[in-house]
Amino acid sequence: MDVSLSVWVLTIVGLCALIAVDFFIGGRKPHEVSLKEAGTWTIVWVVLAALFGVGLFLFEGGQPSGEFFAGYITEKSLSVDNLFVFVLIMAKFAVPTIYQQRVLMVGVLIALVLRAVFIAAGAAIISTFSWVFFIFGAFLIWTAWKLIQEARAGEEDEEWEEGRLMKAVERRFPSTNKYHGTKLFIVENGKRLMTPMLLVMLAIGTTDILFALDSIPAIFGLTQDPYIVFTANAFALMGLRQLYFLIGGLLKKLVHLSYGLSVILGFIGVKLVLHALHELGVHVPEISIPVSLGVICAVLVVTTITSLMASKKQAKAEQAEQEKADKENADAS
Repeated sequence: MDVSLSVWVLTIVGLCALIAVDFFIGGRKPHEVSLKEAGTWTIVWVVLAALFGVGLFLFEGGQPSGEFFAGYITEKSLSVDNLFVFVLIMAKFAVPTIYQQRVLMVGVLIALVLRAVFIAAGAAIISTFSWVFFIFGAFLIWTAWKLIQEARAGEEDEEWEEGRLMKAVERRFPSTNKYHGTKLFIVENGKRLMTPMLLVMLAIGTTDILFALDSIPAIFGLTQDPYIVFTANAFALMGLRQLYFLIGGLLKKLVHLSYGLSVILGFIGVKLVLHALHELGVHVPEISIPVSLGVICAVLVVTTITSLMASKKQAKAEQAEQEKADKENADAS
């Protein structure tokens, strides 16, 4: 797509306007987010993304539209996995429920800015060095294998560990361990102190850098258009806050999510390698966007169904075991 500067400006202004509406309607006043509110806003963001994709179809054709939807669905599915880490960060900082939506809103905005930088850098590298597709493809295949290994080993991150940046911030700036509403700084005994609210916002935003290492190469495997990469990331991230509250209790039931994501990342990795070979003049088949979109959607559907079935089976087994233990205790007494 040949996107002019004016279209870029209008897109960014439009996204900022949507974020402002989201903030003033749903996020301005700290409160506990209900399932109804989270569900409504999740639907709104999905519909807005769908309308944007339809707009691309009407003005630019099927190829850009298909690339956007494939990228959006991929980024959305990867962001669901990121929610596991967000839950751990919230627990680590003991964020009160009424402030969690504000933390996520600011954290996601930080993540969006950082991803824009990553996307700009990635687009510049790709336009100059086509062989970088080999690196991206190999990295995604390696990441897919790593996810499978972790899933088979049953590894789960039970505690989030602060990175070097967060530790440096805490050493550099005096902080308090108590929340003071949504304030980021307070003055106590004549000293300016940083509150946990600012720390957890930085943690959410900067942790996304690690997530971007997977997601940015993945979406560049579906499209090399910076405009589509950016907008797909933006729409996927901006609905993340509501999705956190909507499926927070469902996350533990998605036991096969890592397998599904590994298949998607591996598939895109192979697609990138084939594309790189094609760029070098090697006659190899390339995977089309409709095929990519179909594979991604099919993997997510199958993963969700098998996860819920496995979770239901495990719950029944645990219930039967508990009933057996209760019966044995009753007989013993």
